[in-house]
Amino acid sequence: MREDEMQTAAARCPAAAADEDTETTAVRRPAVDEDTQAAAVRRSAVGDDAQAIAARCPAADEDTETTAVRYPAVGADAQAIAARCPAVDDDRQTTATLRPAAGPSTLLSTLPPTGPSRRGVVAGGALAAAGLLALGTPAAAALAPAAPTPAAGPPPVPAGATRRSLARFTAVAASEADTVTVPAGFRTDVLAPWGGPVHTSGPDWREDASATAAEQARQIGSHHHGVQFLPLGDGPEGNRHGLLVISHEATDPALLGGDARKAMSAQGLTVLEVRESHGTWQAVADSAYNRRITADSPVRFSGPVPVHGRARGVLAPSGQGLTPWGTCLVAEENANAFFGTDDADWQRGEKHVRYGLSAAGHGHPWHEADERFDLASAKARPEQFGWVVEFDPRDPSALPVKRTALGRFAHGGATVTEAAGRLVVYSTDAEDAEYLYKYVSAGDWRETRAKGRSPLDHGTLYVARFDADGTGRWLPLTHGHGPLTRDKGWRDQADVLVRTRLAADALGATPLTRPERVAVNPVDGEAYLALANSPGGGTSCATGGTGRAGAADEAGGTGAVDGAGGTGAAGGTRTTGKAGATGPDDDGAVCGGTDPYGRVIRWREAAADSRGDRQLGFRWEEFLAADDPDRSADGTFAAPKGLWFSADGTLWISTGVSGHELNGPAPLHRAAGNNALLAADPATGEVRRFLTAPRGAEVAGVTGTPDGQTLFVNIQHPGERTARWGAPDAKSPRAVSNWPDHTPTGRPRSATVAVHREAT
Repeated sequence: MREDEMQTAAARCPAAAADEDTETTAVRRPAVDEDTQAAAVRRSAVGDDAQAIAARCPAADEDTETTAVRYPAVGADAQAIAARCPAVDDDRQTTATLRPAAGPSTLLSTLPPTGPSRRGVVAGGALAAAGLLALGTPAAAALAPAAPTPAAGPPPVPAGATRRSLARFTAVAASEADTVTVPAGFRTDVLAPWGGPVHTSGPDWREDASATAAEQARQIGSHHHGVQFLPLGDGPEGNRHGLLVISHEATDPALLGGDARKAMSAQGLTVLEVRESHGTWQAVADSAYNRRITADSPVRFSGPVPVHGRARGVLAPSGQGLTPWGTCLVAEENANAFFGTDDADWQRGEKHVRYGLSAAGHGHPWHEADERFDLASAKARPEQFGWVVEFDPRDPSALPVKRTALGRFAHGGATVTEAAGRLVVYSTDAEDAEYLYKYVSAGDWRETRAKGRSPLDHGTLYVARFDADGTGRWLPLTHGHGPLTRDKGWRDQADVLVRTRLAADALGATPLTRPERVAVNPVDGEAYLALANSPGGGTSCATGGTGRAGAADEAGGTGAVDGAGGTGAAGGTRTTGKAGATGPDDDGAVCGGTDPYGRVIRWREAAADSRGDRQLGFRWEEFLAADDPDRSADGTFAAPKGLWFSADGTLWISTGVSGHELNGPAPLHRAAGNNALLAADPATGEVRRFLTAPRGAEVAGVTGTPDGQTLFVNIQHPGERTARWGAPDAKSPRAVSNWPDHTPTGRPRSATVAVHREAT
């Protein structure tokens, strides 16, 4: 998480001071003696009774005030961490977080196969009931490797293991109950509910939500979205002990209480040490790892876009990814919702329109409390949000770093994989009629890191064009390419990245029906994309987008993010249209058609040609459609948003039907019940419901332990306003839900649940 051209820091761990107003758990660390290769045991306290952080292993990184990746172990009894410092030598290229793919999938193997999906034919290929055929090497990335290169993710099932697969379960029925329902034989442990203390010295949860902004900054945040589990220990120890990293995307004013400052404290990230003991998962009190990052925490920028002055805040974080060197990538999504102004003279330009910025905002008047969010103020900073953020959960002193080479838009996630040694990050612009993106590092990520540079700062960002014949192409968002030239109003690469949406428009990228999360199958390397739904109006795959280019506005184009007027905007008006079919055997719902229920598509990247040159093409198909009339009641779903693969190749789909459609009135929404987590077989298209959420909640991020025996599932905003159950307010916070506490005077709380088999 450091900037370009860093001096080697193999034996150096400088501290990064945290903002005293917002970061109450900062840890300052002494440097490791430069005369030794092994990391000495250092102790840093957080709060009065913090545990020690021991046996740190520093890694080299870029030229910055904070070190790159620190890997401490907790407590004297902790085993070595699974993801130790990544090697930079050519003979040590394997890291703990890039693991061999699992063997042949046994997905849902306790049920008979149902045969191929009804949409089983791809242009130029076919699906067989036994699985995908003739896919070549697993290249879920820009460069097809010469030999299979697995995606980053959980490790395979250990050889000789006799445990039962988590994917073997009896489906649960759709539900409208105000609880989390899982199959027989499984149990749930509630972890990290909103408002719980990060340390025992912090304020306890109050059922009346009367905590102040300062107190909320020391409590677990709200609206749990993305989640990662980082093992603390090798082997079996890492399956029952680790760190949870939780994104807090938003707040519900009616349930949160307080003002904008409190809402800023409730957003951001929580890092929490957790451990399974005697069959129950619990948080580790006063762990030195436990901390909060909020919308007011100090951050740094790195990459092509310069930043002037002090930068603060991780805003509206959603999906997450994990790098091969053990850091987390966090996607800033709907940051535009928190900007506005009361200045009647403020004028809205295209750069504001294209990024959803308006005077009225979205019901979050943060501009009244902080000039950073006042669009009429010279201190407004909309260009400082909408990035992918890297940070090291194992180092409480490390500042989050916004990696600008990955572009600025409403990132739905940051899915990391690898191909031919190059790092690949897939992301989406998670709004209707927006785009799919891919970032590819400039070279082998190990070699780049060995030179003290970040692979996330040196690479190319691409945007996808989908064609109706099942083919597609990645279009480089590179200054000087196509219309992205100075005479067309694009000043430099920084300008392209700050105005990524406008640049993608200019290249003719294909708008999609609310693209959300991407997941890469660890078995065959194919990539999957959730398209949540759309009322229609986007451009079809047949036209591949409209293309827009023009001169910069009067303000002039610049890539600096130092003020409200810091960027220009391409001229013209964004137009949409429909022409022809949008995909093989499809009716137009993938690329800009009307699709009230959503679907999942997948693609495989083109292989390298005979000269080894990388190809920018791909072939795509529809995998699942929510409105498939042949789907059984056990697999009914709508609004797929989250995707995550377990090591055996099971695709886990989490749904996010909005409150005004949840539980009806549409027949499919009624049949689907509350939002849910479902398991899908990529080979057969079979879908089975595994978990149902409480009333008003979405099922958001999902991850698991390395052995696949525990899933961590985020339950987001239970009790939110719904057409079916009404709306909460200060007097009736339990109008829709009272999960998870179900106390007479409580209120609903977002939380993470650990799902695992009951002890037998």
